[in-house]
Amino acid sequence: MTLLPFLKYIVFALRFGTEQGEGGTFALYHGIFPPTPVNYDEDRALTTDSGWKTPSSTSTTVATFLGKFKWLLLAWSLFGTALTFADGMLTPAVSVTSAVGGIALTVPRLSSNIGPISIGIIVALFLVQRFGTAKVAYLFSPVTCLWISLLLITGIINITSYPGIFRAFDPSRAVMFFVRTKNYDLLAGVLLAVTGCEAMFANLGQFNRLSIQLSFGCFVYPALILAYLGQGAKLITNGDVIISNVFYASIPGGAGKPLYWVVYVVAILATIVASQATITATFSLFQQVINLRSLPPVRMRYTSNTVQGQIYIPSINWALCVGTIIFVLIFKDLAKLTNAYGFAVATVMFVTTTLIAIQIPYVKHLPWIVAVAWFLFFGFLDGIFWGAAIRKVPHGAWVPLLVGVVATAFMVFWTWAQGLEDRFDGANRRNLRHFISKEVVETVSHSPITRRNPRLSPNTDLDITYGVEEEADDAKSGMMPHIQEELKLYLDTGDEKVPLLRMSTMAIFHKLSSGKGVPHTFYGFLKQWPALPRVVVFLSVRIMPIAHVEKEDQYRVTKVRSLPGFYGATYMKGYRDKFNVDIQALVELITSLEMRSVNSKEDAAPVVAEIIAASKNATHIVPHYHVMARRLIIFGAPIINWIRRLFIEDIYRSIAYVFPETVTWLQSADEIVHVGVTAEI
Repeated sequence: MTLLPFLKYIVFALRFGTEQGEGGTFALYHGIFPPTPVNYDEDRALTTDSGWKTPSSTSTTVATFLGKFKWLLLAWSLFGTALTFADGMLTPAVSVTSAVGGIALTVPRLSSNIGPISIGIIVALFLVQRFGTAKVAYLFSPVTCLWISLLLITGIINITSYPGIFRAFDPSRAVMFFVRTKNYDLLAGVLLAVTGCEAMFANLGQFNRLSIQLSFGCFVYPALILAYLGQGAKLITNGDVIISNVFYASIPGGAGKPLYWVVYVVAILATIVASQATITATFSLFQQVINLRSLPPVRMRYTSNTVQGQIYIPSINWALCVGTIIFVLIFKDLAKLTNAYGFAVATVMFVTTTLIAIQIPYVKHLPWIVAVAWFLFFGFLDGIFWGAAIRKVPHGAWVPLLVGVVATAFMVFWTWAQGLEDRFDGANRRNLRHFISKEVVETVSHSPITRRNPRLSPNTDLDITYGVEEEADDAKSGMMPHIQEELKLYLDTGDEKVPLLRMSTMAIFHKLSSGKGVPHTFYGFLKQWPALPRVVVFLSVRIMPIAHVEKEDQYRVTKVRSLPGFYGATYMKGYRDKFNVDIQALVELITSLEMRSVNSKEDAAPVVAEIIAASKNATHIVPHYHVMARRLIIFGAPIINWIRRLFIEDIYRSIAYVFPETVTWLQSADEIVHVGVTAEI
């Protein structure tokens, strides 16, 4: 209780959260390899080369050394994250089942009903998740305070039966105990006293560091120490009687007395609170993993205006619910269930220790000796617990191990495949002027008007071709000529120039990854349908670290000066704002740009009218990647290419179709057009 929950996590680990206030093993990994900051101005740059590079996450020193182990560290951190997901199912199963099991002391005939009662409570727990952490906390906070207070009171009362229990603060007694018994496996049971450490760290995004430190250090820690000392005192004085169920049998007054039933009811409520803490921590971890593209996108609902980490994920909530019920049904023996639980927690604790040891010199820039001391001390403590937990693998701990390995393999695979797709998207960004050229044809009008075929002369600097209509010999009558200019746009495919007709519509092409240039989707769209909307907007979406962004601050728009009707835009939304592109707001900014780009309002009026008319028919266009495995020419190519085809074309492609990027959009499906793009990755 002192060395791990208090010293390791409260004093040290909570200081290693991300800049966004997130905790957990995956947050530690991204502290070592932080995502490249997004340049919003570059996102709106359409007529410069993409300049896309593989994201560089860290400084040169870290990139050259740790970069060699990036995938290994990713798998290690994701293994810890996956076990925390398993913990999100095991904690409700263990906590609720053990709390409900206390009724067997007073009503033995209900022992066979512990499973169904536990399942009913678990289902109710997951049903209330939709109301969000903040609202649920209004009910759970008083329960937690009452529970900790009861532990404090019962602990003090029990200590009076054997005050000598305070000698337990001498660590040599713990060492001598294991020397005498030579029963190393008992450490796996001791581990259950500190199983909430990782959930507390992962919940950093739900609360904040100071609130966790104050509540644990000033209230929870002293109460738990006294509670465990009290139970130890009872074991010394009356061990044979209470050993079958130490917690409930050590309640002052005995089974069936008023205090017993008070503690029993509050214990059930407290286990629900503990389960709630683990569930919310699991939501936070899923949010991190999904936002950093290591899992497919799913719908997330933010439940707080002040804390970005407080979220509710419906699909994950019900998956956890089903998994928890399965654990309760499979593990009818509570000992096997706790073995599984302990292994998951011990492994995650060891993963956290290793990642913090790497962060100390590379991220916090502290001396190497600090990292070595940290790893030797806490690595030893975590290692002995982990070793004891591994010995329980044949006795139930194989379940979280299996869940962790499968989930880790999938997340590493998804990260790899998404990285290939992002590289394809970035490498195929194009300068807008490299494949769209324009021609200005000047028509000289007389009375009567005469026309002849144009004589074209190229202007290579501006990609403009000028054409001038020759005057008819018989039309020179001394009248003032009237010159009209007509702009024509062409798609340059390399082999030919295809004329592009303008349509009175507005198209919003979504850029799913950051960077300069226009996405490959636009070029593919023009090749399939050689026509241009009157208003073309290339939109990047950025989620800001605040709950809501004011309407007037949500959009930034730039205009392509050399090609009319093309605009780059950034949509900045708060994490609680619903994804809903406001066409009217975009049009207002676009028309404002057009009015500032001309000398008078009269000159801008026709252009503004065309834009407003076009905006009445707005369509969102997103890529629909049909991924193909690129053939590699290397040693062992036939086998490697077959494996890549299996993973990319058979597995990744199928899952990506089920979880499209538009899953969280509010736009009607009638307003979204998916442009098929064959992507060799």
